[in-house]
Amino acid sequence: MKAPQLYLDGHSGFSNSMSPVPTAVPVFIGHTEKADNDGKSLLKKPFKIASMAEYLHYFGKGQMPVFSITKDVPPVQCTNKDFPVGQYSVAWLNNKYNLYFSMLLFYKNGGGACYIVSIGNYTTDYDIANFIGGIDSLTQEKEPTIVILPELVNLKFEECLSVQRHALMHCGKIMQNRIVLLDVYDGYKNRQDPTGDVIFAFREAIGCSYLDYAAAYYPWLNTEIIDENSLSFLNIDASSRNVLTEILTKELVIPIDAQLVGIDVDKDKEAIDRLTEQKTLYTALFSSIKDDYGLNDIQVGNINHLISQMSPFFRSLLNELKKQINLLPPSAALAGLYNKIDNSRGVWKAPDNVCLNSIVSPTVKISDDNQEDLMASLDGKSINAIRSFIGAGVLVWSARTLDGNSIDWRYINVRRTMIMLEQSIKIATKAYSCEPNVANTWIMVKNMIGPFLTGIWMQGGLAGASPDEAFSVYVGLGETMTPEDILEGFMRVTVLVAIIRPAEFMEITFQQEMQKS
Repeated sequence: MKAPQLYLDGHSGFSNSMSPVPTAVPVFIGHTEKADNDGKSLLKKPFKIASMAEYLHYFGKGQMPVFSITKDVPPVQCTNKDFPVGQYSVAWLNNKYNLYFSMLLFYKNGGGACYIVSIGNYTTDYDIANFIGGIDSLTQEKEPTIVILPELVNLKFEECLSVQRHALMHCGKIMQNRIVLLDVYDGYKNRQDPTGDVIFAFREAIGCSYLDYAAAYYPWLNTEIIDENSLSFLNIDASSRNVLTEILTKELVIPIDAQLVGIDVDKDKEAIDRLTEQKTLYTALFSSIKDDYGLNDIQVGNINHLISQMSPFFRSLLNELKKQINLLPPSAALAGLYNKIDNSRGVWKAPDNVCLNSIVSPTVKISDDNQEDLMASLDGKSINAIRSFIGAGVLVWSARTLDGNSIDWRYINVRRTMIMLEQSIKIATKAYSCEPNVANTWIMVKNMIGPFLTGIWMQGGLAGASPDEAFSVYVGLGETMTPEDILEGFMRVTVLVAIIRPAEFMEITFQQEMQKS
């Protein structure tokens, strides 16, 4: 004090506050139409978006699937038992790039902010190195909490499982702050399929490391993301349009010729004119199907509508194309569901017994006995079931990690809650990295973590009748540190939390280098 005056010497009477980190920020890795931000390439770079509109702006639309029509081929790839009509089969020709359709499914089920890693466009062939590079690009991104790879199922089996094991190592060993949602390879098949048990093959190949950082779901889903109005004859390969017009000619034109033969030219000229006009219209439409040059979207839509109105075969064809496109692995839908539950109930709420949106049905019906083997197999690799119930819709019916034999990490909500607590406390305690390693600092750290965990307990995130049963925070000399630790400048904080049941704690231990003494 250098002169008689009023001096203010203010000190904060409270410790820093804590906020929970975001818990449902998925990152999608796959192929996109483009990857451009006003001329700057986004290829193989994690980029955050907040809506489907932003996805369309930066990454473009979905791929146009192209199909072939083949006569007298067993319908091995058909999903609709009512097709083929007249011994015709439909097969998807070009590579299946289903990231765009998975994004639609994600937002239909409550998705929000997420990251996109584009590893190529629709002319890029599938390459295992691109998927691994996309995963490795996330090492510097701390915010994503869920990894989604919906296009892996389009690789070969060995390649798919190799990338999935790499994703497990990324989440469980390298980052330890996120999980991966895995799709079962060929998960649209029944376990009694002649090609083999898809669940057994998945369990055998996925390995045994870092399983508590992953959840897998079965079966795949018949969705309603794309409707018939989004499809047209343009989705048929040019070489197969001749086959299509031949079918339509047999269905529509030949019956007209048969009627014309039996009509008296002198007595029923009006009927002849009407049938001739129909035949001329059909001929023009079929010519447009074969040669679509110069047609705009309106003209294509009109032709498609007219043929759909007249031809049951064409309607059946579009329905089969729709079903094949709408057959999607479930990971994207679950990512949206996680986001919805986290925002409404909290990350500690198990994501099960919840209805999925825009789903027609699971591809495989699962009974109680079937689910028992999925959840409690001898090898402990639990697979979560998606089931359909009368009057309830399509529900997610379990919420386990792949590490089903683990007592601590059996449930996915426990793992995700622990990740949230660890990361929140880790980020908050960084504010004290330059503070002296003394009792005053220890008290501030304890008073910062305690109210935060009390808030989590009051919301139902921790078990126990009181905060003392739900958590404990230890920091200080004689509790977590020795005199040597203090001399070396290390502050250790131990937090015990009861997530599964009261007073049975899971331990979080932090060691932070402080100001040197």
